[in-house]
Amino acid sequence: MPLLRPMLARRTILGGVAALAAAPAFIPHAQAQGGFDAFLEGVRAEARRGGVSAGTLQRAFTGLRPNQRVIELDRRQAEGFLTWEEYRDRIMVNPTRVQNGQRNYAEYRSLLQAIEGRFRVSPRVIVAIWGVETNFGGNTGGFGVMEALATLAWEGRRAEFFRKELLAALRVLDGGHVSPARMTGSWAGAMGQPQFMPTNFERMAVDFDGDGRRDIWDSRADALASIAHYFQKSGWREGEPWGRAVRPPAGFNIDAADTGGKRSLRDWNRLGFRAEDGGPLPASELEAALVLPNRGSGQVFLGHHNLRVIRRYNSPVNYGLAVGLLSDRFG
Repeated sequence: MPLLRPMLARRTILGGVAALAAAPAFIPHAQAQGGFDAFLEGVRAEARRGGVSAGTLQRAFTGLRPNQRVIELDRRQAEGFLTWEEYRDRIMVNPTRVQNGQRNYAEYRSLLQAIEGRFRVSPRVIVAIWGVETNFGGNTGGFGVMEALATLAWEGRRAEFFRKELLAALRVLDGGHVSPARMTGSWAGAMGQPQFMPTNFERMAVDFDGDGRRDIWDSRADALASIAHYFQKSGWREGEPWGRAVRPPAGFNIDAADTGGKRSLRDWNRLGFRAEDGGPLPASELEAALVLPNRGSGQVFLGHHNLRVIRRYNSPVNYGLAVGLLSDRFG
């Protein structure tokens, strides 16, 4: 979820528990609401000390109740995992996502070029992130962020983390960037088209359209520029590729592969690694490391610095590889 990826509280690999509508609150203990009210009073006092206005707190907390569905989703353990190939082909780089991405890339080319000019981040990776996080803005989540974060901060399993996010969300509201009703997101509080957690909103969201608000919900310009800003601050290197699939040499033992060391593409070529089509790798000094998908069937990659940057948005290796592959289909 990131936590300290720092940013997004993760949904599922299906693109979202964010898609699930919030269920009515049901907390089994009779005294639960009293405990929740006392918790909110503590948050209210802390937020007031931090400068959040009484009016914002009134709007945010009026009628707020814990949501049992949020707790269930937080505690639910995955019952199985897709293979790398299933995840890649069915979920992340499927034909519909590719076609929609190509259409959006073309439709918003001028905006993307302006964002690239400011942040020096590839428009292809911006569109890929936009696509896998919220289906190009079409699925930003149906939970009230205040309700979700208050529930998670109260119920205790990761109370400290979610309390910080709840306080940050109150500051976002107080800044006038979004109304409480529009402040929707995933069950874990990831918000808007980029699926930023509130603390990441504070650090990374930008007002690209110049209207005085950082609106990652309804302003496409702000949402896409905020993704670019995140990548810029995470160390994106302009003009460098993220990586590539490769053919290993004969006798390559995937179980004994060293994924920690870096070599130049020239050296990988000298060791017998080839491009996926069988041709030579570029005669380049650009460094790369071996990257192996989790639960894969033998596909091998060479990953560059920018793959590590993609994984700062969401850390799983399969996510990073899939975003990279999807980005290659645009432009």
